[in-house]
Amino acid sequence: MFAGLFTGLGAAEANALGADERNRIAATEPASEWLLGHPVGNGRLAAMMGGGVVRDILSLNHDTLWSGQPDVNPGQAGVDRDHADPRNLYALAAVRRAVFADDPVSADQLSHALQGPFSASYAPMADLHLEMDHREAPQDYRRMLDLDRAVASVTYRSGGTGFGRDLFASHPDGVIVLRLTADRRGMINCRLMLTSKLRATATATAQSGSNQITLLGKAPTQSEPDYRDVPDPIRYSDSPGRGMAFATILSVEADGGTITASEGALHIRGATTAIVRIAAATGFRRFDLAPDTPVAAVRASAERDLAAARRHDYTTLVKRHVSDHQALYRRASLELNGTIGDGDTPRAERLFQLGRYLLIASSRADTMPANLQGVWNAAVRPPWSSNYTTNINLQMNYWLAESCNLADCHLPLIDHIERLAVTGARTARQFYGMPGWCVHHNSDLWAMSNPVGAGVGDPNWANWPMAGPWLVQHVWDHYRFSGDRDFLKTRGFALMRGCAEFCAAWLVRDPRSGHLTTAPSISPENLFLTAAGKSAAISAGCTMDLALIRELFTNCIAAMAVIGDVDGLTVRLAGLLKQLEPYRTGRYGQLQEWATDFAEQDPGHRHISHLYPLYPGDAIDPVRTPALARAARVSIARREAHGGASTGWSRAWATAVWARLGDGAQAGRSLSAFIADSVAANLLDTHPAKPRPVFQIDGNLGITAAIAEILLQSRETEIALLPAVPPQWTNGRVVGLRARGGHEVAIAWSDGHVDATVIAGDTRLSVRLPSGFEPLKVVQRGTIVRFEQDAQSITFETVKGRRYDVALRRTAPGAASSTPRQSDAT
Repeated sequence: MFAGLFTGLGAAEANALGADERNRIAATEPASEWLLGHPVGNGRLAAMMGGGVVRDILSLNHDTLWSGQPDVNPGQAGVDRDHADPRNLYALAAVRRAVFADDPVSADQLSHALQGPFSASYAPMADLHLEMDHREAPQDYRRMLDLDRAVASVTYRSGGTGFGRDLFASHPDGVIVLRLTADRRGMINCRLMLTSKLRATATATAQSGSNQITLLGKAPTQSEPDYRDVPDPIRYSDSPGRGMAFATILSVEADGGTITASEGALHIRGATTAIVRIAAATGFRRFDLAPDTPVAAVRASAERDLAAARRHDYTTLVKRHVSDHQALYRRASLELNGTIGDGDTPRAERLFQLGRYLLIASSRADTMPANLQGVWNAAVRPPWSSNYTTNINLQMNYWLAESCNLADCHLPLIDHIERLAVTGARTARQFYGMPGWCVHHNSDLWAMSNPVGAGVGDPNWANWPMAGPWLVQHVWDHYRFSGDRDFLKTRGFALMRGCAEFCAAWLVRDPRSGHLTTAPSISPENLFLTAAGKSAAISAGCTMDLALIRELFTNCIAAMAVIGDVDGLTVRLAGLLKQLEPYRTGRYGQLQEWATDFAEQDPGHRHISHLYPLYPGDAIDPVRTPALARAARVSIARREAHGGASTGWSRAWATAVWARLGDGAQAGRSLSAFIADSVAANLLDTHPAKPRPVFQIDGNLGITAAIAEILLQSRETEIALLPAVPPQWTNGRVVGLRARGGHEVAIAWSDGHVDATVIAGDTRLSVRLPSGFEPLKVVQRGTIVRFEQDAQSITFETVKGRRYDVALRRTAPGAASSTPRQSDAT
């Protein structure tokens, strides 16, 4: 089974799979709403194609087209933004007094004084309207998203002619391309038009060598969140830098026929093929600079991109696009049970592939990170502003990046964390009078870091200041997977240190327990009940706060072991770690969510923040900390028993938690629940909002990470093979997963055998065996490798970059458990 497991580290074997059904999402009718369309993107530009026959609307987006501008002052009027606001310091002291007086209701009320404005909103750029002149009903309709080629297509027949559309967003050429085809000459007759939901004007011109539509517009200076009922929620300004200019330009060339322009539209008559290229630009300059680029300069930028793309014919454009996409997409692949059919297993395969596709499409070098909807949005006031929600959603978007071999796509998040460290330092000073940097529960294009709520927000989301340590976990994990010491030394550690400085200052001694703790402290979006039966959000020492700080300080110490101690910080952080409030087990045997064993207002709450140290953290582990793992198991089981994990992202998180607990049956059940309850027909994640479900990308990206966690788990010198495979996955193969320590892994399993191939990234490797399996041999280029064995794992020496083949077999029924031994190999 070793032969062909690897794809040259990833590519050739996936190439054998090609664009087969495992990599296709198909439909036999047009999308009835935007959410059901097929998305394409290059990180910068994006489009959603619904595939209407006579009329189709392709919604277009640009990753830097947002409302607003850099904040003038995120705090109160008349205060120097670079110094502590005395009113904020007074409010913080008052909140803390209420917390330690066991008066959380008052603490909630007082916390409103520590709130700032809401974030900007991700904006829709334009809609491309395509109207086809068909006189007969379509037949043989098929709409498909080819994940392997990153091309969305529509085919059908009308009036005896076969028609086709192909849509892709090219990263090498920076444009969106749409091709219209007919299998009979001269049968394409259509109308193209660009409109925008923002303030914009379109003009169309048709002349020799230049048939194009130019849409020029401006984004709002303010777009209130969709959940706020306020007067004038969308506001525009004519002042430079108050709202950004944007330009969308479309060019058309046709094989045969004529192209004319009228009333802002292009009309194509009698063509056999037509190629549409779309370029776009915005007035965004930097997160800390006003977006005051004149519209003429914005237009010129889009025209340059369009002119460059027009130098390539369609064949070249699509070839360059597919090659670029497959260089990332084909690094990994998954096959389950050998066949494609109905049921959850093939959907699980496609979900694994779709998550990787979506991250590639929405997060590339030098783009913004993927937001709540990735890079797709059709509404001026999208759900939750389609912003960066940093109390779970943004981080979940990137859980798959390292493990699924897309570290390149992780970098936009790390770039944004560097921007947040700048604005977050100002927020830490102004709101709390503290060093370092902090981020609260929302951010946006402008790297907003302040607490939101505008004085009226519920503190259970508005006043949470702990996004920083969660975000820098991604910085540390990027190092753990890559081993890139230069990255750690020149970029990563500065972010970790600044965040640790804030967290160290944020800690306060709880006079009731004597431990260092956090106050005010919030378990994101959840509420507890006081002894008097009143609901409240703020207390001291929520489990997630302590888990994040404990992890951050531990990781900083580990980082300094690599790059050298900095200003005695190792000793200082080690001292603080010893004084932190410990994890606690509650009345049900559960891992407590709060330091006090409060009753929950909603025992089935969607957030499972207190399980962070189990996943995505790794402080809790069934092998190393079995008692805490048992308590975490009680917590997730109790959450689900009360209706928890009811949203897509929450179910994805629960699936990963069950995987970390090593429970394949529960992980499989949770994955099936995600498939049954949280995806649309096109497998995009749906969030149960009112009046109808909405798309959120976090569930798609999170479930891919969870599937990877089912198949492979890792620490720097240890990997766990198939730690939580559902029993219905009787055989399968996964290629191209990455492990901490820089290892790359492929695994095949069937008929009681497991074969794994590891390209080593470290000098010694421990392999944790699947339950019920024992080792047969380890081979390196035909030579048997000596290994040590204990009850759960084998350990052997490795050389970085070399390939090691590990063969396992199921333990015979009734066989004695393994005892520590060494292999007989020499």
